[in-house]
Amino acid sequence: MAISLQDQLKKSGLVDDKKAKQISREQRKESKLANKCKKPKIDQEKLALERARAEKIARDRQLNLEKTQKAQDIAIAAQIKQLIESNLIPRDGDEKFHFTDAKVGKHIWVSEEQVDHLRRRMIAIVKLADQYVLVPINVSDKIAQRDASAVIFQADDSPATENSDDDDFYAAYKIPDDLEW
Repeated sequence: MAISLQDQLKKSGLVDDKKAKQISREQRKESKLANKCKKPKIDQEKLALERARAEKIARDRQLNLEKTQKAQDIAIAAQIKQLIESNLIPRDGDEKFHFTDAKVGKHIWVSEEQVDHLRRRMIAIVKLADQYVLVPINVSDKIAQRDASAVIFQADDSPATENSDDDDFYAAYKIPDDLEW
């Protein structure tokens, strides 16, 4: 068995037992003090691993949000399709009804009664795939809540005439009874 340096120094007479114990106590105190004052080592690998985990969690959250948004869009499209197909008004007629879709002039063939209903806001025109179909106004309002771009034509609520401003301007003037044209 190897003899420690301290034991060798004792045998040679350079150090006595009292001095050896004092030196060992001082060494223990210094090591304890050094351990207390030591700053914890920052492990770069652990930091990189934590950053990678945080980035992965953020990516996963973003992907989940995109998936749920896509699922909601598909569900809304299915609801719109179901609303249109269950409340479809068949078009049959020989009159052209003109409207605009994305700033492009379009027309559909409808009956006179359907033209009247379109103008009086009883029915509306909605887009299903690449077709234009007629649905009741309450259904078009439900469709507009889900996707406003699907509703192509709805008449205005207010019965506005082209001359309404002119009529208000001349309302103060009385028309004579004996006026002949």
